[in-house]
Amino acid sequence: MKGGHSRAFTRRFCMLSITFIDFLWPSLGPTSTDGIATAPLLRGSSVDTCLLIAYPLEPWAGPFPQSYLVVLPTFILEKRSLLEMYADFMAHPDLLLAVTAAATPEERVICFVEYYLTAFHEGRRGALAKKPYNPIIGETFHCSWEVPKDRVKPKRTAPPSPACHEDSMADDPSQSYKLRFVAEQVSHHPPISCFYCECKEKRLCVNTHVWTKSKFMGMSVGVSMIGEGVLRLLEHGEEYVFTLPSAYARSILTIPWVELGGKVNISCAKTGYSATVIFHTKPFYGGKVHRVTAEVKHNPTNTIVCKAHGEWNGTLEFTYSNGETKVIDTTTLPVCPKKIRPLEKQGPMESRNLWREVTRFLRLGDIDAATEQKRHLEEKQRAEERKREKLRAPWKPKYFLQEGDDWVYVNPLWKAH
Repeated sequence: MKGGHSRAFTRRFCMLSITFIDFLWPSLGPTSTDGIATAPLLRGSSVDTCLLIAYPLEPWAGPFPQSYLVVLPTFILEKRSLLEMYADFMAHPDLLLAVTAAATPEERVICFVEYYLTAFHEGRRGALAKKPYNPIIGETFHCSWEVPKDRVKPKRTAPPSPACHEDSMADDPSQSYKLRFVAEQVSHHPPISCFYCECKEKRLCVNTHVWTKSKFMGMSVGVSMIGEGVLRLLEHGEEYVFTLPSAYARSILTIPWVELGGKVNISCAKTGYSATVIFHTKPFYGGKVHRVTAEVKHNPTNTIVCKAHGEWNGTLEFTYSNGETKVIDTTTLPVCPKKIRPLEKQGPMESRNLWREVTRFLRLGDIDAATEQKRHLEEKQRAEERKREKLRAPWKPKYFLQEGDDWVYVNPLWKAH
């Protein structure tokens, strides 16, 4: 072992160096950091991938005195792109549309916080942490939802609505609202993803740009979500700016599981309302997992109008300034299924079509073939990037434009009205 690896393993303290193969945790980047060895595949075996743990018993004695291989099974792979996972934020579109239907600024900000707190559990169903495909520059994802109009209820005490029924809505589209979603990978370094969602009938849209930054934290991997989103309610002339929590993959050597952590801010400059949401990570000893608390405030009067606490993937309890309370059980909320065009009607850069062979081989349990397909896609991306650099031709996204530090959809609803 040469260079940085050799120097790392001659340090005068024990170091546990871990890396996941890029296929498994691609957001960590394809290159190794100082002291981390690249993980090989177990060729010809029934396992899918592994990680190489270098644990020098005597670090001063030389590089790699001892190492172990720990096998990780297929089920920790998400088998879909990160761009499609972002669409899970809209799994309860009726709650999002209810924001603009609320009568007052106070009710609207509270409705948005209620939607926000229920927006994470669908993408993290199951106890295990799963890693999606790292999007390729130029990759896109499109989908839509049909939301029955009678499900859009802004009242605080509204009972849960029945689940969506696509067939009945298709027969009578006048009885439903249509929500459209598009996501695109607009940059490779840094890996910036953008997504835009709109409902023309309700004059509502969401524009978000985000990129992930990962790091090892002992036996965990932390992923920071850098960027912000803006919900625009054109009917009311209001804009709600929000950020996203960090995600953590815990127990990566045994059974990996995910939790959210960090402080999130939501604010509307026009109305003076803001919200602080804290995703609490589990303490090392004791404590509950997936805990979240929130507080909604009217800043001009310094009045707290709503408090919430509970679990972002379980039960949430809301207490309002008038003494009313409401409980939302995210596990029983009806999920509105997204509508996606069949593969044969998708373009070559649409997520499911782009990754179709990788997904097919993963489902067959053929990790070698899946890895080869993934390497082919990545090498094609690198070759195209080298060509652009040679020609000094920057990448031009299809659906989003850069405006300063922000990325904005090319034809947003607020410019069309």
